[in-house]
Amino acid sequence: MTTDENPYQLNSVYVAGYRSLRQISFPVDRLSVFVGANGTGKTNLYRALLLVQAAAAGTLAYELAAEGGMASAMSAAKRLAKGPPAISLRTDFATGRGMTYSYEVSVGFASFTQGGGRQRIGAAFLDEAQIKSESLSIDTGARKVRLLERQGGAAFFRNTEGVREMMGDQLMPSETALGSFEDPSRFPDLYWLRRTILDWRFYHNLRTDQASALRQPCLAVTSPTLAADGGNLAAVFATLVHIREDTDMLDQAIEDAFPGAKLVVPEPDRTASFGLIFPEYPQRIFTVSELSDGTLRYLALAGALLSYRLPRFVALNEPETSLHPSLMEPLARLIIDASKRSQIWLVTHSEQLATAIREQSDARPRTVIKRNGETWIDGLKLSGAFDDDDTDM
Repeated sequence: MTTDENPYQLNSVYVAGYRSLRQISFPVDRLSVFVGANGTGKTNLYRALLLVQAAAAGTLAYELAAEGGMASAMSAAKRLAKGPPAISLRTDFATGRGMTYSYEVSVGFASFTQGGGRQRIGAAFLDEAQIKSESLSIDTGARKVRLLERQGGAAFFRNTEGVREMMGDQLMPSETALGSFEDPSRFPDLYWLRRTILDWRFYHNLRTDQASALRQPCLAVTSPTLAADGGNLAAVFATLVHIREDTDMLDQAIEDAFPGAKLVVPEPDRTASFGLIFPEYPQRIFTVSELSDGTLRYLALAGALLSYRLPRFVALNEPETSLHPSLMEPLARLIIDASKRSQIWLVTHSEQLATAIREQSDARPRTVIKRNGETWIDGLKLSGAFDDDDTDM
């Protein structure tokens, strides 16, 4: 299995005005674990990073529309200041060269009046997200340089010679400059940071019902990474077994969860498949259609976290769903091992899973709470740092 040192590791996150996140800033670790009860806003933390990726992909307005539009996505909490409401996102990235990159984007309504009325003005629909500001900067330690800056429909980039250039095409109000970027040779920093964000993988849709992608036929195509819906799981296993010929960690993960069981991955032809042999029935292979929801979900998580090529950042939202409590410790070990090859972000309801991770690693799970109707993280100071004396579980 490959080990890819991440040149742009997510270092901190700032979110304001998004759903229950009125204003919050916090550091991000190699393995970040957020645990809390229903309704505290854990998923909003997770989705805020999805929106950052959407900005890099040029689909931010679409993602917000899919959530119900700006009126739905705006924070229900009291606004930070007078003036038009907005959703603001900032991610900071640390590099091995001692520099920090910061990407920031703010979106609001297409138009807004202090009296509360709204009307469509310009090339944006009434409830469509409109980019209000956007920038990418680099802090070298000696000085801070703006590599990208959005001003209305115009975007300015700083090239390899340090010259500030205007982007050729006028941007529509709903288009991000980062998502419209197309010139890696002259703006390599922008290119690689955008590639890093686009490489992030989010796993929140690993359905296990009979109509799910996990239970459908899988084409036999070399697959070093699990798809977001898990639809290429059989191909991921086949890649490890028949192409990489490296299954030690996968075999151990299955033994850890289902003692005595064996994963069977036939040589693929047009499609790839897999099944499990359980010790109680040593002559019978249980196919994917016969596996229980919990067993199949654990196998999908193993595929996500043990795949040959892990993305530089992997986010898991409530992976414990459908899993028996006995699988929390094996899952914790999977997550910890994956954090040695990738940066892992975990949102969970399960105190058992969070505790298992803490006991087996240096990670410090953070408890997400509601404070005056707003999502907050226990032990987080207003300065954006954690007071670790208050975070013991």
